[in-house]
Amino acid sequence: MTTAMLRTSGLDGDGARVVPRDRTGTLAAVRSSVETLTDNRVKLTVELDEAEFEIEVEAAFKRIAREVRIPGFRPGKAPRRLLEAQLGPVAGRAEALRASLPDYYARAVVEHDIDVIDAPRIEVTEGSEAGPVSFDAVVDVRPAILVSGYDELSVQIPSPAVDDEEVVAEIDRFRKQFAELAPVKRAAVDGDHLTIDITGTLGGETIDGLTTSDYDYLLGTGAVVPEIDENLRGSTAGDILEFLASHPDPEEDQKLRFRVLVKEVQEAVLPDLDDEFVGANTEFDTAEEFRAALETGQARTRVMYAESVRREAIASAVADLVTDEVPDAMVTSEVETRRESLTRDLAQRGYELDDYLDSIGQSREEFEDGLRLSADRSVKLDLALRAVAVAEGLEADEAAVDAELEQAVLAASNGAEVDAAAEAARLRDALASSGQLSDMRSQISKRTALEWITERVELVDPDGEVIDPELLRLPADVGEAAESPQDVDTDQAPDEQAQDES
Repeated sequence: MTTAMLRTSGLDGDGARVVPRDRTGTLAAVRSSVETLTDNRVKLTVELDEAEFEIEVEAAFKRIAREVRIPGFRPGKAPRRLLEAQLGPVAGRAEALRASLPDYYARAVVEHDIDVIDAPRIEVTEGSEAGPVSFDAVVDVRPAILVSGYDELSVQIPSPAVDDEEVVAEIDRFRKQFAELAPVKRAAVDGDHLTIDITGTLGGETIDGLTTSDYDYLLGTGAVVPEIDENLRGSTAGDILEFLASHPDPEEDQKLRFRVLVKEVQEAVLPDLDDEFVGANTEFDTAEEFRAALETGQARTRVMYAESVRREAIASAVADLVTDEVPDAMVTSEVETRRESLTRDLAQRGYELDDYLDSIGQSREEFEDGLRLSADRSVKLDLALRAVAVAEGLEADEAAVDAELEQAVLAASNGAEVDAAAEAARLRDALASSGQLSDMRSQISKRTALEWITERVELVDPDGEVIDPELLRLPADVGEAAESPQDVDTDQAPDEQAQDES
């Protein structure tokens, strides 16, 4: 008997297939059956007629002929009988087994709609030397789990409500762009402009970079050194201040010494927010329109941020419902996918992964640990959403699949006229033959399950107050209808965004 490990396609951890129990199928001269084992494994038994496998043996000898030198024959022209005489009668069969079993295995996986998550262990049980061929393939499959509590989740998100104080602050920031300075006789406060002469010394030596005259200093900014604000607050024109300050270099023990002459204190006088000012400096005609636009802009920003947090929080909460350990093969596959994706993206920008990690101050071990943690959460989210789809009867039916296929066809047409139904049917056949149709069906089911959960999740703000989900609808601009945040940001499905963040 021959045993081997076999790598095949379709092991990306995102497929959506349910393993049929002990169902037998036929592929021309190929017969296959599935037996469900324990620990989320199945055994595929594949039988090939001798005539069927002889085609593979003949092709194998042709490949061998191109590699083996036989005196008197050009490469690839040596007849099979001479190759058998020189290499032995089973050489071609061994090559045929090596080359063809992956394909027969993959065909059987598609035929029986098996959701494999790892490479199979192949054992040739008959025909390694002659006659019909039979082999068994034992492979891990995606586990079907049960989760509870998904219909009573509560997540915390920032309040999407407009903050009047933030709107006022934004208005004031705009007004400050047009502020005029006016001298004052009162004590200086943060926000005032002070004209100062400043001299900085270290060990009695004047420091050029800390010495200047008629310097316009905005009080409260902490420029020069932090201690300058502490000393200038409350000062008035004519004051002379002397103080010590820590050197910005932590290895320098000596203190800096400053002498500051306050020559003038001025306050910023903001223009009134009236229609005249707004009309002259904005695209709006009235102060009311200007304020309303700022409120709408802030509302959109807060809603989109709250929605982003909601998606991530819900995905995280759903993943946390899975308390059992998930298959290591699924996590490892997800880790490899993420690492390869990042490495590829970095390479396109001319960077190596190690150089990138150095730039962000992260060790390779820390990177791998974080990658595995996020991959584990991604796998748990995948399994949980599949479980919810099954439990709530949300699995995609044929109509949902057809609709998805037609949308894909229309999106790819770029507006060109196309028979969407006919093209979708052709696309369906292609996906079915490659085993990807089940993956699509599963993605639709998971998306529907996440939408179902999202509709039922309780939202609370940081103070524990319940948030009405309707507040997460984006405010409309003038002449526009309100829309949901999902209508604006659909680059990734919610579960994919959570995987990226985790």
